[in-house]
Amino acid sequence: MKNSLTTANKTIKGVEIHPLKQIPDERGKIMHMLKSTDPFFERFGEIYFSVVYPGVVKGWHLHEKMTLNYAVVSGSIKLVLYDNRQDSPTRSALQEIFLGESNYCLVKIPPLVWNGFKGIGTVSAIVANCATIPHDPAEMRRLDPRSGEIPYDWELQHR
Repeated sequence: MKNSLTTANKTIKGVEIHPLKQIPDERGKIMHMLKSTDPFFERFGEIYFSVVYPGVVKGWHLHEKMTLNYAVVSGSIKLVLYDNRQDSPTRSALQEIFLGESNYCLVKIPPLVWNGFKGIGTVSAIVANCATIPHDPAEMRRLDPRSGEIPYDWELQHR
């Protein structure tokens, strides 16, 4: 399967990327993620952490009601988004975002956008998610990352 991202990496409607602040000192550092006073904060449902091993793909999944707020606090991932919303001006668009220590930011993913991520590099990555509602399996859909239903190839691309 050819990777559709070889020709475009379109920004998907409703997806937001916000650089995050790190405050280092000789003891370590503070890594900001999300405050209730941030203009892009919606509401709090739950915070959880997902660990992904190098080379492993976690995806595809989408939430029907939940907005995701991802930040990678350790390691690195390739986050891939796919817009299959019927009424979206970016329908069929794929968006690829590399997150981690070298690109510390928050990615806000609206409901109904397919997403998945792959651990990249040589160490496990820790992905933090501050979700807008508590986890509810009934509002979540999953697809096998290699099913072909989403036009994306998770293998390493030499571009």
